[in-house]
Amino acid sequence: MNRAKGSSFDRTINAGSGTPAASGTAAASDFLQLSAAEVPRGGLSDWLVDEIRRAIADGRLPTGSRLPATRVLAADLKVSRGVVTESYRRLVEDGHVVGRGRAGTVVAATPLNGAPGLPGAHSANAAHGGLNGAHETAGSDRAAGAPAPSGVFDGPPGADVFDAFRVARARIDLSPGLPDLAAFPRTAWLRAERAVLAELAASDLGYGDPRGTLALRRAVAGWLRVNRGITAEAAEIIIVAGTAQALGLVAQVLRAEGTERLAVEDPSSLGARQHLHSWGLATPPVPVDSEGVRVDALRATGAPAVLLTPAHQFPTGVVLGGERRRELLRWAGEGGLVVEDDYDAEHRYDRAPVAALAALAPDHVCYAGSVSKLLAPALRVGWLLAPARYREALTDAKRFADLGNAALPQLVLARLMESGAFERHLRLLRRRHRARRDAMIAAIRTHLPYARVHGAAAGLHLMVTLPPGVSDTALASRALAHGVKTQPLSWHTQRPGRPGLVLGYAAATPTTIAEGIALLARCRAHLP
Repeated sequence: MNRAKGSSFDRTINAGSGTPAASGTAAASDFLQLSAAEVPRGGLSDWLVDEIRRAIADGRLPTGSRLPATRVLAADLKVSRGVVTESYRRLVEDGHVVGRGRAGTVVAATPLNGAPGLPGAHSANAAHGGLNGAHETAGSDRAAGAPAPSGVFDGPPGADVFDAFRVARARIDLSPGLPDLAAFPRTAWLRAERAVLAELAASDLGYGDPRGTLALRRAVAGWLRVNRGITAEAAEIIIVAGTAQALGLVAQVLRAEGTERLAVEDPSSLGARQHLHSWGLATPPVPVDSEGVRVDALRATGAPAVLLTPAHQFPTGVVLGGERRRELLRWAGEGGLVVEDDYDAEHRYDRAPVAALAALAPDHVCYAGSVSKLLAPALRVGWLLAPARYREALTDAKRFADLGNAALPQLVLARLMESGAFERHLRLLRRRHRARRDAMIAAIRTHLPYARVHGAAAGLHLMVTLPPGVSDTALASRALAHGVKTQPLSWHTQRPGRPGLVLGYAAATPTTIAEGIALLARCRAHLP
C-alpha cells in the first residue's frame, strides 16, 4: 500500500479509536493502518484486540481473512511479540478468530450488519455501547415497535416454527442450543480424515451395519465409560442421526407396542415434543422444581414412560437431585421407562459431573447423546443405548429408516475420540463457554436487573424469568425485529408459568453478548 495515501487514513481510523497517530511514525502497520505510537504501554493488548474486533464487525476483515503472523505484526508496530500473541489468544478465546496451524490465524465469523433503522446499524461503534448512551435516534425509537419477521412469532408455534426461526436473519444470535460452529476443529478433522482414507479398504465403502461402524461404537463405549459412568459394549450401541432420530426411533418402537403417552418435563424442549407428537405420542407435562422432575406428579400422569434431561434440564438447567433420582429409579423399577436425553452433560463449569441415569439403571433407561453441541449439528451423529428388550426393534427401525449413518464421518469421529483430540476440543470449549457465560450474566445484571437467571452452572444457555405480566413472545418478537434472536420461555412450557427467555451464549462473543442483552433491555422498555 502507498504510505502517502495511507497516512491520512491512519489518522482518521486512529482518531476514531482515541489513539491519534503522528504522521510518519515508525510504529505503524499497513495492516488496518494501525499505529501504536500513542497507545499507553500497558494498554497495547487491549488496544490491538479492540481494533481487530472493530475491523471484523464493520467488514474490513471478512470471514476467512488471515491475520499477519505475530512476529511480522509485532515488528511492524514496534511492540513485543508477546503483545500480539496475547491479543490473538484473546481473539481466539472469544471466537473472533481461529488458529489454523501453518495456515495462520483466520477470522472465524463476521457479525451480520444490522438492517437500516435498527439499533446498532447506525454506527460501526454500536458494539461498543452506542445503544446505552445518547447515540440513539428517533429512527431507532420507532424501530422498537417494528414487527418480527412473518411466521416466527405469529400465533402458537407450529411444526415448522424452527425452520422459520433458523432462517430469520439476525445480527446477534442468542439462540439456545446453537454451539460455537466457528470452533469446529477443522485441522484435527482433516488430519483424522486423511488417516482414515489412507487406511480404508475398498470393502469399507459399501453398505455396513445399520447400528453403525464398529470403530465408532467402540469409541463411544469408551467415551461413555470414562465420561458418563456407563458400562456398555459396542454391540449394545446404535449410531443415529442425532438425538432427534434417537427420539423418533424410541417413539416408533413404543408406539408399536401400544404406548400412547410419554410424559415430559415442564418446561421442556418444544422441538422434542414435536418429534414425539409426529409419532402419535401424547406428552403429558410433569412439573420441574429445584430438584428436577417431580416423581409424584409423574406417577399421577399414569404414563408408562418419561423423557428427561437429568444432567442439565432443558431449559431450567436444574440437575436431578439425589433423592429425586432414587425416587425416579423406584418408579422405573415398578415398570416405568426413562428416556434419557443427556443434554449438555459435558458442558459444565461450576459443579462436579453427574452420572447418567443409564449408569444406575441400564435395564430401565433408553439413553441418547450426540456430538451436535460438542462439534456441529451438521454431522448428524449421535448414539442410542437401550435396554436389551428394545434393542432388536430399535435396530430394525434404524435399518428401515436409512440403512445406517454415513460411515466416513463415523470413522473420522472415532479417530478423533481415540486420539484424544475430541477431549482436547472439549476442554477448549469449556474455557471459551465459561467466559461467554460470565459475560452474559454480567450483562443481564447491568441491563436486566429485574430478571432472574437460572441454570448457570452448566450448558450452553441461560434461562431468565421476567416479572409477571410481561409477554415473552412479544419481547422475543421485538428483539428479532432489532436483529437479536432468542426464544421465549413460553414456547417450551405446556402449563401457565412465569414469562422468560432462553438465551444461548455459546455462539456469540462476549462483546456481542453484551450488545444483545442491552438491546433486549431496550426492547423490554418499549413493551406495555
